[in-house]
Amino acid sequence: MFTGIVEEIGHVVSIRHGPASAQLAIRADKIFRKTEDVCGTAGGDGMYRNSTGSAFRGVAVGDSICTNGVCLTATSVDAAAKVFTADVMNETLKRSTLGELQAGSPVNLERAMSANGRFGGHIVSGHIDGVGRISALHRDDIAIWYEIKAGPDILKYIVEKGSIAIEGISLTVAGLRNGGFAVSVIPHTQEETVLVTKHVNSRVNLECDIVGKYVEKFVGERSRE
Repeated sequence: MFTGIVEEIGHVVSIRHGPASAQLAIRADKIFRKTEDVCGTAGGDGMYRNSTGSAFRGVAVGDSICTNGVCLTATSVDAAAKVFTADVMNETLKRSTLGELQAGSPVNLERAMSANGRFGGHIVSGHIDGVGRISALHRDDIAIWYEIKAGPDILKYIVEKGSIAIEGISLTVAGLRNGGFAVSVIPHTQEETVLVTKHVNSRVNLECDIVGKYVEKFVGERSRE
């Protein structure tokens, strides 16, 4: 589970394509915490412990890492090079924009949330509902407005002032308009995420708030009883 608060922008080092799959190698920095970064020592369990006994871990095989909004599993880790690899199956390639990545592409990265951390965004599962397209961009003083077109299968779950994850970024829906929706983004969010690379007609991964999907299912089942 994730919060939609991006930790850093990583970069694709290489992509190995299969017949209907891909393996991504991604270089990061912040999510690979070295011993000296936390003023502690590493134990045999891969955890770093500081002088107070608090534990930290960077990236380990099996960890879930939200990559442009898609939950991926680290299948190998090179801590020295700060690179992890992740397998992307055909279903994920079809439902997201990961198939459009190239070597050098920037990607939003967020590790799974810890139980003792602040919940700064909203519940993000990393299970993409579909892909939208940026239809307009304009400035409003310090803010940048993004208008995004999406299909009716996605729009039915989007409500004004509700939550939406765009490329894994937790954002608030500021309005519904013209067969799409709009979000207003502060400069920090744009500069610290891959939104800074997006333009009109860019495709973006979308994940709707999971609460609406559960409500729809429960209400539908009740109406059929």
